[in-house]
Amino acid sequence: MAFTFQVNTDIKFLHDEKFLSKAEHYRPTIHHSTLKPSRLVEITHDPSKLNGVWVKDSAMSLDELPKTGLKRGDRIILDFGQHVVGRFSVNINQTGSPMDAPLYIRLKFAEMPAEIEAKSADYDGWLSRSWIQEEFVHIDELPAKLELPRRYSFRYVEIEVIDTSPKWQAVFSNPEAVCESSADWSAMKIPEIHDELLSRIYSVGVKTLAECMQDVFEDGPKRDRRLWLGDLRLQALANYATFDNVELVKRCLYLFAGMTTEEGKISANVFTRPENVPDDTFLFEYSLFFISVLYDLNNAHPDTEIVRELYPVCKRQMDITLKMVDSDGKLITDEDYPVFVDWSNGFNKDTAGQAETIYVLRQFIALAEIAGDDDIQRYRDAMERMIRYSREKLYDPSRKLFLTNGNEYNIASQVWMVLAHVMSDDENREILRTMVSELFPVKDIATPYMYHCIAEALFEGGLRDEAVKLMKDYWGKMIELGADTFWEAFDPDRPEYSPYGSPIVNSYCHAWSCTPVYLIARYLTD
Repeated sequence: MAFTFQVNTDIKFLHDEKFLSKAEHYRPTIHHSTLKPSRLVEITHDPSKLNGVWVKDSAMSLDELPKTGLKRGDRIILDFGQHVVGRFSVNINQTGSPMDAPLYIRLKFAEMPAEIEAKSADYDGWLSRSWIQEEFVHIDELPAKLELPRRYSFRYVEIEVIDTSPKWQAVFSNPEAVCESSADWSAMKIPEIHDELLSRIYSVGVKTLAECMQDVFEDGPKRDRRLWLGDLRLQALANYATFDNVELVKRCLYLFAGMTTEEGKISANVFTRPENVPDDTFLFEYSLFFISVLYDLNNAHPDTEIVRELYPVCKRQMDITLKMVDSDGKLITDEDYPVFVDWSNGFNKDTAGQAETIYVLRQFIALAEIAGDDDIQRYRDAMERMIRYSREKLYDPSRKLFLTNGNEYNIASQVWMVLAHVMSDDENREILRTMVSELFPVKDIATPYMYHCIAEALFEGGLRDEAVKLMKDYWGKMIELGADTFWEAFDPDRPEYSPYGSPIVNSYCHAWSCTPVYLIARYLTD
């Protein structure tokens, strides 16, 4: 896996106040609910769980907590029984002699027990250690109610007494979390699912989506807490099948539309706090997927007005993209504007990028028809050239697979060419069967983002059983390892894998992993 930070400080961004005002108009209501822990636990080792770390009931019950004094080195772990995104508080008092020194405590928030086991001091990854959910707090006077101002993403809270004094102990009571989400559970669509594991996968996927529905569709509530366009495309699809919060999708579209570069390029992600700021990171297909999000929105909830209003943004982005396509219809990739496809750089992405462009071009042409663009034939011609080049130069009929980089056959190339419907339905089915026969099992891909694409391609190509098996083997394995919500990264061959070198900064609730709810709703229910 690899990722390169982009620094493009010389780029100038526009701020379209009309679009940003509309984004503000669609700002969602954040729903709050209070949750108390269900039990006290302690760490145990279980080889069937993630990193071999799990929890068991503590010797102390939750009822005993307010009656128990904790001294230097004592620690407790609160289990809230489910994944939480919100703010934590706890009442603290003291027992024993008068309080002759401040209380010094450490609080650690964890989505998975493996995070508690990992030592913060040992972290040496390439992501900032400031993402570690850990707080050190001094309290001079007790009793007091500790209300931490930050929002956390967690199920478990470890509280360690670093020190009191030999004369007195700390007493903790009434711990609670105020949960935050813009997901409205009363609007939730609940399909009838007869398969027990798929039903469980669906439930965990919905929880994942709900936790990421905040002021915008966040990519992850632990980190990065940002609106990423690639994640948004998948979240929006899952949202239509569940909570159907159309206004939140529109808010996100207007945020991206309101902060393009001067030439019209769309940023890969935007910040919304303390103010709206576009990031200076650009990913080839993430920019294009603005078009996909608008297309999917109009499919789910036809809205000619918003299509026509945002179509010029789509057109500028498409024109930027087509400048990268030569006269033969070949996409010429640019390292400074990378084709993402997946985190892994262990395979060539040129053919997948070609297919992604065709995939979005089809959607763009449909929007151009709604917008009444007189220039539409130019885009039809461009798509025809790209399809012809793909069929004649990239498809290997002897192997029944698409080629990339001259001599490489990889899963991503086949998946995106199938999703782009470059070949006929019968040919797509043949390509997928060859892919399953020759390129499976999936190796060296560790993101639910790419696994979603593989599963959707299998469904699109009519390989339903293979798609269901992939979902159960991948998302089902996360549940088996203890997932309450689905993760940012997961390699079934290496469950302990972290792209950052430690589980302590892994995101165990991440937007792009919620898509089984969409796949199940679209392909497996009536």
